[in-house]
Amino acid sequence: MTKEISLPEIRTRIDSLDEQIQDLIRQRAECALEVAQSKRAEAEKNGGHATDFYRPEREAEVLRMVQERNNGPLDDEAVAHLFRELMSACLALQEPMKIAYLGPEGTFTQAAALKHFGQSINTVSHSAIDEVFRDVEAGNSHYGVVPVENSTEGVVSHTLDMFMQSSLQISGEVELRIHHNLLSSENALTNITKIYSHQQSLAQCREWLDANLPNAERVSVSSNAGAAKRAANEKGSAAIASDTAASIYNLNVIAANIEDEPDNTTRFLIIGRNEVGRSGVDKTTLLVSIVNKHAALHELLTPFANNDVSLTRIESRPSRQGMWDYVFFIDIDGHREDPMIAKALQDLTDKAAMLKVLGSYPKAVL
Repeated sequence: MTKEISLPEIRTRIDSLDEQIQDLIRQRAECALEVAQSKRAEAEKNGGHATDFYRPEREAEVLRMVQERNNGPLDDEAVAHLFRELMSACLALQEPMKIAYLGPEGTFTQAAALKHFGQSINTVSHSAIDEVFRDVEAGNSHYGVVPVENSTEGVVSHTLDMFMQSSLQISGEVELRIHHNLLSSENALTNITKIYSHQQSLAQCREWLDANLPNAERVSVSSNAGAAKRAANEKGSAAIASDTAASIYNLNVIAANIEDEPDNTTRFLIIGRNEVGRSGVDKTTLLVSIVNKHAALHELLTPFANNDVSLTRIESRPSRQGMWDYVFFIDIDGHREDPMIAKALQDLTDKAAMLKVLGSYPKAVL
């Protein structure tokens, strides 16, 4: 007969495990400091050039190994979150990271930045997507985070357009489940006469608003956090925003999870100044323009088919250089250094009027 373990015995075991975990965390942090010392020494040997302490491909590789080793009872996302925060804290010992994002404080973009880089970073708020790009280009922030597409409402055109003129590379991506809440200083739906939100969020909650607040005025603003800030100061108004924004601006959650699609997800891009190495599970994004002629699009796609390269997304945007002249944003599976992709890109160079590799980077990790 198996002896039942008492609660005090379980707690004693937990205390012992916590002590072991804490010691292992200390050892890991010391290893991180040794890595920093090694990189600084190598930089000095090469003329004192700045070194990159954050390696997106290495972090993605570690997180995937963590998930592969996971045998429960915590799920993969929870375990990945724990290790991401551990890596974030260790990286901060090497070099505190500054991350620019589309603000103000409390936006989903800030939440995406914290999900990707962990809590041990300094986030820098900007009021427009182009400001995020300029901040990273100028070297004021190490990386930037910008929204690029939503599973319900499609692409964020301004982000795509910025890549036409920017020298920045895509360094990573993060996917965030979006839960919209109706926030207000009021206490009841019947008191709401005006709703502020970003136009994408208004569209993502259209059916709920039609059913529950058909007569309320809908006002589009630059961000959901900005909407919450305005709603906090106007009687009878509300905002569609995150629960984080509710806490920041001291608003009531009148209704939670009002998005029309339960799997509503937004994809964000991490933008930086350097190319990213192979992680083993990568994606490459291209910007391509073609000569406006018969079967031009077919010619554009042929190099991918001939080299067995999988396209996961293609999006067209006006080039702004001529009427009915377009550029294409293309996502493909794999890294630019993969032999078949390198061959496809070489073949594409001969057919495209312009080809720009916006980045090869690790696919989003949970």
